[in-house]
Amino acid sequence: MAKVLAYKHWLSGCIKAITALKTPYTDIALRKLIPKALPPPSYAQLAAANQELEGEISNVYKELLLLKQAEIAIKQSEICYRAVVENQTEVIARYLPDGTLTFFNQAFALYFGRTPEELIGSRDQPIILEADRERVAEFVALISADNPLVIIENHVLLGDGVRWTKWHNRMIFDEQGCFLEFQSVGYDITDFKKIEETLFLEKELAQVTLQSIGDAVVTTDAFGRVKYLNPVAISLLGCSQAFAEGLPFAEVFDIVHETTGNEVKNPIEQALEENRTVDLATHTILINEKGQEIAIQDSASPISDRQGKTIGAVMVFRDVTQKQELSRQLSWQATHDGLTGLVNRQYFERQLEQALDLAKSNHQVHALCYLDLDHFKIVNDTCGHVAGDELLRQISVILQEKIRKTDILARLGGDEFGLLLSQCPLEQALRVANDLLSSVQKFRFVWQEQIFSIGVSIGLVCIDTNSESVAEIISRGDAGCYTAKNRGRNRLYVAQTDDEDRLQQRGEMQWASRISQALESDLFCLYVQPITAITPAAQNGDYYEVLLRLWDEQGNLVLPMTFIPAAERYNLMHLIDRWVIRTLFMNWTRVVGDKQRMYAINLSGCSINDDQFLDFLYKQFTLYSVLPQCICFEITETVAIANLSKARQFIQSLQRMGCHFALDDFGVGMSSFAYLKSLPVDYLKIDGSFIRNIVENPVDNAIVTAIRHISSVMGIQTIAEFVENDAILKQITTLGIDYAQGYGIAVPRPLG
Repeated sequence: MAKVLAYKHWLSGCIKAITALKTPYTDIALRKLIPKALPPPSYAQLAAANQELEGEISNVYKELLLLKQAEIAIKQSEICYRAVVENQTEVIARYLPDGTLTFFNQAFALYFGRTPEELIGSRDQPIILEADRERVAEFVALISADNPLVIIENHVLLGDGVRWTKWHNRMIFDEQGCFLEFQSVGYDITDFKKIEETLFLEKELAQVTLQSIGDAVVTTDAFGRVKYLNPVAISLLGCSQAFAEGLPFAEVFDIVHETTGNEVKNPIEQALEENRTVDLATHTILINEKGQEIAIQDSASPISDRQGKTIGAVMVFRDVTQKQELSRQLSWQATHDGLTGLVNRQYFERQLEQALDLAKSNHQVHALCYLDLDHFKIVNDTCGHVAGDELLRQISVILQEKIRKTDILARLGGDEFGLLLSQCPLEQALRVANDLLSSVQKFRFVWQEQIFSIGVSIGLVCIDTNSESVAEIISRGDAGCYTAKNRGRNRLYVAQTDDEDRLQQRGEMQWASRISQALESDLFCLYVQPITAITPAAQNGDYYEVLLRLWDEQGNLVLPMTFIPAAERYNLMHLIDRWVIRTLFMNWTRVVGDKQRMYAINLSGCSINDDQFLDFLYKQFTLYSVLPQCICFEITETVAIANLSKARQFIQSLQRMGCHFALDDFGVGMSSFAYLKSLPVDYLKIDGSFIRNIVENPVDNAIVTAIRHISSVMGIQTIAEFVENDAILKQITTLGIDYAQGYGIAVPRPLG
């Protein structure tokens, strides 16, 4: 049996050798050698061995067939694999742990622009940007059996520059699990990186913008939970991003109505529910986490994706506390007087309009008190505007204490006040007005140890169904106040529709319109009246007073006393003064020429108190080349006394130029001589009331004598007005008066 087995083993080896080296020659040769190599076995042995041998040969052929099939399958699989790999757009390569390339596809070679000869067996390091090599090596080192896949993004070097690639790196193992090599599958992500960088920059810009803008910005998800707060939102809400993130927005955004305190619906919730932009209601207050109350304005809008699905909401809001405060302040200033805190004229007139409408529609009766302070100018001129302002404030408090809450007290301007007594019959209004009168009369204004008595003149007007308009009501009140002043001040006058004072004021209003028209249409004209020297000491040369006349529609001359009161009341005198000076100077060369003459021009208090009037005079003197020595300005004693310091400065300024000054209507004041010491005038024009009866009245004669004596001592020359006849002329000449003027000397005549 052992021999059979040995034979069998030998025969099997021979068969395998024969199979491997099978040729016709070897087949014949070996068959001849087999019998000689072994002793011939028995027949049975041969049969058994032959049968076993045939089985072995059959098995060998089967194994060979399987191997051939496997080889063919492997070759086909490799062909398919390479076909698949070569057709891939991704770049594919295999490399050893040291980086040596063992395989790559065509896309790899094309991507890097190199030939297979250059790539196969080369290292991967040169194709990786140097700055990225260390990082790539660190990532590759992380690949293991437990972590077989590592994704790396890095720069690579190409022939035309540097590109971004993304690699999926994995380990390749054999069937026994032994590591063979690395495989990398990559693709170009340069364009993606550019887009990513652009998006990053845009995101950064958006973030910086949101961080920098002055408005608060909040974003939420579709359920109204906070996702983002910019710094302004963090500041206004009084909480951090970490605190608010994920919370329902309503929990960090508590808003109420400014006036009622009622809760206001959250705009984010409303925007998400209704899928539209929602503006916050006005007058909304935010009560933040710190308990601060902040006035805000905002709007909330839903955020939708490309398919239109709502994915969240954004709200923008701002702190408008200062803006609202400024708005309230401006609104208050638009309707109130800044000095006294009372309502102003515009607001008062609107309230009057409403009262008039109620009077006509509901037969209600109201009353208007038009108040003008007495002696306010004395305080203002003596102690300055600061004292005057304080007086107005104190008077406002006194008046407010005496009226009802439903009544409206306003400062109309200057030292004038208006009081609307709502639903107040005339009898009750009289009691209120008299109470105000008494309170102001008892008041004493103290300023820097000086004490002043203040009065008030009141014009009272009834507002009922017969009232015409707000303008008419105010006009009647103003006329009543004016009448109260003319009747002695510190009194009350009830203005009626048809009383004489009202008619007089209406006439003055008409004259004011005619005066304005006359100034525009040049309807005024100038007359002159000689002032004659009657003593040897009087100045030689012609001396004239310039007089003003007005042509009416019928071509008749109107004397100044007809229209001057209206001009004074409606602040037109400074315009008339300028017209007189401009007209005289324009005609100077034609009328005067080289003659030695002096012209006296009357000035009103308005011009003396006008800060621009001196500049106007300087320009007129320069423009028309008029010598200041030829001009004498006349101001009345009343005007001079009303603002003594201003008058003195005015006179001195013009005297330095060379002009002369005369004090007109002298003697009518109670303290004329006392004021005279403060006024550096050149002439005194004695009031005509003392001259007209000087021959018959010894008192007038004594007064004129006294004026003449004081003037002589002070070096002031005197002029007598209203010299109507020779007897008066003789008397004043005897008293030593220097000049005479009147119809007894010469009548007025047109200029030139």
